Amino acid sequence: MILSRHENEATEFTLSAKDRAELEKIVGDGNAAQKVAKRAKIVLMTAAGAGVMAIMRTVSVSKTTVWRWQEYFVEAGVAGVIKGRSKPPGKKPIAEALKRAIVEKTVKERPAHATHWSVRIMGDEVGISHTSVQRIWKEYGLKPHVVRTFKVSNDPHFTEKMKDVVGLYLNPPEKALVLSVDEKSQIQALDRTQPGLPLKKGRAGTMTHDYKRHGTTTLFAALNVATGEVIGECMPRHRAGEFLKFLKKMTEKPSPISTST
Repeated sequence: MILSRHENEATEFTLSAKDRAELEKIVGDGNAAQKVAKRAKIVLMTAAGAGVMAIMRTVSVSKTTVWRWQEYFVEAGVAGVIKGRSKPPGKKPIAEALKRAIVEKTVKERPAHATHWSVRIMGDEVGISHTSVQRIWKEYGLKPHVVRTFKVSNDPHFTEKMKDVVGLYLNPPEKALVLSVDEKSQIQALDRTQPGLPLKKGRAGTMTHDYKRHGTTTLFAALNVATGEVIGECMPRHRAGEFLKFLKKMTEKPSPISTST
């Protein structure tokens, strides 16, 4: 087999009878892959003396594609036309040592001119693409942009108080009464400017689009875990007196309050 390329881009093939028969069979086979049939047609037309431009128009491929398969046929023969050129290997996988270094840097260090690491800042720092950094963070479940904090009380007796409170829930004394009460102050006391019309057949309930303010109110509320009853009351002010009044209201309820209320 001889391949020669002249300055006018003309290329000549000398095919053996066996190679020609195999290539013609591929071109004539309606079940052959389209890309394989195009490769075989390029080789056959080259052997017939067709120029590159003619092959490009007939097979509908680029000039570089014609040259590539002409040269590869000389190198690998008909088997190479059928199998195709092996693609170059992709990017090398990132070394485990580099991954560990990125993880360590992410969790223990901060960038020089930013509050936290981003994929692009980290990529520039270690010399890899930001998409690679993103994959590594996803693999290890890292989210540097998510900030989690926990504020510890500066009360010198905080530990003793915490043990007392937690101990009531974990190991309450016999006949103990544990109250868990919350309060919400500065609630906007709003009201519609006019009363809404009630539901009736064929008409939904109505309400005005505007409202008027009545200052603020404070909500005291508790949950009776034993019965599922919610005890709540709104009071105009938020002081110790109102809180004690609400505690008395809870203890005056006829139904007993469970261990946790």
